[in-house]
Amino acid sequence: MMRDVRTLGGLLEARAAVAPDRPFVTFESGSVTFGEIDRAANRVANALAGLGLQPGDRAAAMLSNRPEYLATWFGMTKAGVIEVPLNTGLRGDLLAYMLAHSGAKLLVIEERWVDRLETIRAGLPELEHVVVVGDGPLTLDQLLEAPDTPPGLEVSPYDPSVILFTSGTTGRSKGALLTHNANIRGAVNTCDLMGYAAGETLFNAFPLFHINARYTTVVPALVLDDARAVLHDRFTASGFWDIVRAEGITAFNFMGALVMMLFKQPERPDDGDNPARVAYGAPAPVAVLEPFEERFGVKLIEVFGSTELCACVQNTVEERTIGSCGRAAPDCKVEIHDEHGRRVPPGVEGEFVVRPLEPHIIVEEYWGDPAATADAFRGIWFHTGDRGKQDEDGWFTFVDRLKDAIRRRGENISSWEVEQVLNDNEAVEETAVVGVPSELTEEEVLAVVKLKPGYELTPEGLLDFAQDRLPHFAVPRYVRFVDELPKNHAQRIQKPVLREQGVEDAWDREAVGYVVRR
Repeated sequence: MMRDVRTLGGLLEARAAVAPDRPFVTFESGSVTFGEIDRAANRVANALAGLGLQPGDRAAAMLSNRPEYLATWFGMTKAGVIEVPLNTGLRGDLLAYMLAHSGAKLLVIEERWVDRLETIRAGLPELEHVVVVGDGPLTLDQLLEAPDTPPGLEVSPYDPSVILFTSGTTGRSKGALLTHNANIRGAVNTCDLMGYAAGETLFNAFPLFHINARYTTVVPALVLDDARAVLHDRFTASGFWDIVRAEGITAFNFMGALVMMLFKQPERPDDGDNPARVAYGAPAPVAVLEPFEERFGVKLIEVFGSTELCACVQNTVEERTIGSCGRAAPDCKVEIHDEHGRRVPPGVEGEFVVRPLEPHIIVEEYWGDPAATADAFRGIWFHTGDRGKQDEDGWFTFVDRLKDAIRRRGENISSWEVEQVLNDNEAVEETAVVGVPSELTEEEVLAVVKLKPGYELTPEGLLDFAQDRLPHFAVPRYVRFVDELPKNHAQRIQKPVLREQGVEDAWDREAVGYVVRR
């Protein structure tokens, strides 16, 4: 296992030096080797320098799971450029905000999404270059004509590598700035807690613009000897185990919804006849965990973490407690605090707070937002915004989210950003957006809407309006129209009341067959 190389470009180069022809990642379109991606990354790095990008500049990528993403990602790291991965569902104001806030000078984007730039490009003066995967004035194929010699740039493990946008609470999404060292720490820690060994084949169907596929699947395939990653662009419950068998998958990643969807598939006599040994993720639904493991022969390892932290609380393949998200990771100190920053006794609920025991292994700052950074690190602890408790033996249990961010099928959604879009509708006076429990674990989006006097609006009309402005995963599933929103004495909307009311009398787009386009 390569533990000592602590930059992403250096890790790829080291692996390519010892196994250039070995498959690195298998996509649905085929496999690419370590050597192929290393050479392609060198070409991208040299081309970026030729376009005038300097170390510390930002460059964005809006790509699906495909070989070009690996070349783009590792090319940016070799050039010392800070990568800004963008969710492929972004459009409109939110896409413009992330490009502008990060100060991206260059964007690599697939041809099918270029039209989303038409209405926002004028407001992005810092965006100098748009590189298209496909046909366009400047294409990735043109960048890949640059020399494949190493760029020869000195990149430190403590240099920033990426800005990952995570959902806001009372404001816009925040850009979490992480170093190369933090990225590789997440990968090495995943290998250790999962008991990964040489020769693993790791499967992931989550997108490369999230930490999950990046730092708990792709980078572990670099860290481990003789390992390979298998990345698909979508998860299919009906075909999942056939993929596992065909590819020889030994481990995969999950979200709670994935576990439930697999468990709800019709039973087959060969369910347990597969090469998978373990799976990594959160949450692991307690009600079906042991039946799932018995049926499929796979051990589920639950962790707790975030974009800013990767896993900071974890079970391990050797020691776990069902229903708990684990104990503190070896390189983190984790406590449960009350609202005044005091540690609470065992069994008492409070907020998860985290302190790294080594430098540069969690988020450095929120890009361009010193106030949010100071608030998150108040009292010299990183405040997660998640509620939980700890028992006397050190095992933690996640309870719920303190913040207004919503977690839906692996996506973090800012309720504030959804509210801003809905409030722009001329018929809407005020909106509150909250997360409500999903039958697949995690949450669904509920919009509670007060209309202006004299205006009419149907739920379908509201969602038609929202679809042009929101990522598909953020479009509300439930809509409830009300005469008044519950407020406290300070005229703040009482979202806990709305969550408690639930969705019993709400309009449900899935029940009526309303389809959200991607």
